[in-house]
Amino acid sequence: MVTTNYKEIELKVGLEIHQQLNSEKKLFCDCLAELFNEVPEITFLRKLRPTQSELGQIDPAAFFEFQKGIKFSYEGNRDTSCLVEMDEEPPHDLNREALEAALIISLMLNAPPVDEIHVMRKTVIDGSTTTGFQRTCVIAFNGNVKTKVKIIPIQHIGLEEDAARKTGEDETLHIYRLDRLGIPLVEVTTAPVIHTPEEAEEVALLIGRLLRATGKVKRGIGSIRQDLNISIRDGALVEIKGVQELELVSLVVKYEVQRQLNLLRIKTELLKRGVKGEDLESTLVDVTNVFANTKCTIIRTALEKERHILAVKLPGFEGLLRKELIPRVRLGTEMADRARFWGRVGGIFHTDELPAFGVTIEEVNELKQRMNVEIGDAVVFVVANLDNASDALEAVKKRAKEALNGVPPETRAANPDGSTRYMRPRPGAARLYPETDVPSIYVSSKYVNNLRRNLPELPERKLKRLMDERGLNEKLAKQILDSKFSKLFEKAVEESQISPTFVAVTLTETLKALEREGVEIQKISDEQYLEIFSLITRGRTTKEAVPHLITWLSKNQGSTGIKAVKGLGLAMLSKAELEEIFDTLIEDNRGLLKEHKKKAFGVLMSLVMQRVRGRAKANIVSAIARKKLEEFDS
Repeated sequence: MVTTNYKEIELKVGLEIHQQLNSEKKLFCDCLAELFNEVPEITFLRKLRPTQSELGQIDPAAFFEFQKGIKFSYEGNRDTSCLVEMDEEPPHDLNREALEAALIISLMLNAPPVDEIHVMRKTVIDGSTTTGFQRTCVIAFNGNVKTKVKIIPIQHIGLEEDAARKTGEDETLHIYRLDRLGIPLVEVTTAPVIHTPEEAEEVALLIGRLLRATGKVKRGIGSIRQDLNISIRDGALVEIKGVQELELVSLVVKYEVQRQLNLLRIKTELLKRGVKGEDLESTLVDVTNVFANTKCTIIRTALEKERHILAVKLPGFEGLLRKELIPRVRLGTEMADRARFWGRVGGIFHTDELPAFGVTIEEVNELKQRMNVEIGDAVVFVVANLDNASDALEAVKKRAKEALNGVPPETRAANPDGSTRYMRPRPGAARLYPETDVPSIYVSSKYVNNLRRNLPELPERKLKRLMDERGLNEKLAKQILDSKFSKLFEKAVEESQISPTFVAVTLTETLKALEREGVEIQKISDEQYLEIFSLITRGRTTKEAVPHLITWLSKNQGSTGIKAVKGLGLAMLSKAELEEIFDTLIEDNRGLLKEHKKKAFGVLMSLVMQRVRGRAKANIVSAIARKKLEEFDS
């Protein structure tokens, strides 16, 4: 990746961290705040429409979603959804457990809570809510979090309901499950004072650690996501949504900076070529007959379904559509994204990438002739029904005009590789208005002060304690601090009086290794882990047996550690049983022991440990070995 001077380009990054709270119930009803994967008990169909705000405005992002013409199918069951999620019943009062968690998080971020909480509606009609809006409320303002070198202002902390989760889609129908809709979510928004990709990742880590330190947030994939607001000098403010992995934060920032810089270079080149906005008002042309005998499978299959091929000329864009913005993303890719969203087509073809895909040079030349192409022009064409093809190419034309201005302000979605794709236009101010069905909540200073006096341990203090009091090295201490087993670690050390280092290694490195081998560690409860540690303390099994016990328990859900020990034959051997094993091995290996007399202890220990591994402590085996060798020599 190209080295960039982020100070010179005036990079600014703001974070919006969304974290699910670990409450029992949802934010506005008594349904369980958990997911289900069984066959749904309830299904229904909806089509959502944008409405004017109280100021008579329609949010552009909402209008964009409406333009797609998508219908939405919703699935639910009785435990995790009710009439509130179906928008057939008004919301209940705000969940007090979730509210308290949000207030604790606010205080830990040094943000004074507001005196009165008012629930608002935020317009969202992408299908992820049945109502056409998301309920949200401000909890606190003006907090901060400290990095190694500076203080990052926290602009606001909000409490809101999570969206439904998409489980399937096609061109006209999207399918959502209602289980996630309404799960309480805390939003932490920083000021845009982050100036490097690495700093963005550091701040995300610090806030994530602090959220986990409360013990009141969910863990695992999908429970937290980072949205990034990124801008550079002469660029635009671009929001990137849904960064799931912390390790991707810095990469997403680097890619977005690279993307914007390359778009600015394209702008410069277009201006150098003398391209103007009015040049891009080209008429759409039906060029179906150009490809009547094509060997391109995609086009031929579409034509057999009586689709049409519409094309548009982009004067001055030759060679720029294949210009790489970031790895695997070109200007042509961004135009294809727009075409897919606005025109609901599979993609686009353009002359910068042809001949290819079975399209011949003769077809390309005939297409250019049909479109009256001059030197320096590019042609984009789409294969679809007339309405979709027309919508898609109008979106391409709009994106081409935006290229004359450099970087379009927009909302983009993060991909798993750190790249991004077009999601929708930036939302406007018209999307937020009051929720009239939920009463406001007064937050007393007495209640806040009581919470402040009982705040959880701060991450930096806990890290120091893990090293000073528990004797962990810095690497292990950080792993436990960031682990979902942090509380379990403390409980295991207190209850079993076992080595803190051994417990830490087991709950971090051992479990990660087992997970890589395919062991379903999520099937094992905290109580089962605690029993395993207790069995070691009581001398019922050994530390070496732990990976085998965990693997066995993952395949025998609901069983116990002691049953795992017996089932695997890993119960500790008695002294008499060990001496019997020694006698047998010494008798069977007399010649070997005499041959390696000086190394007899090591040879015997190796033979015995292979036989009894996981069922005897090494110090006991060692003592018996010395005794038996003395008898053997005499």
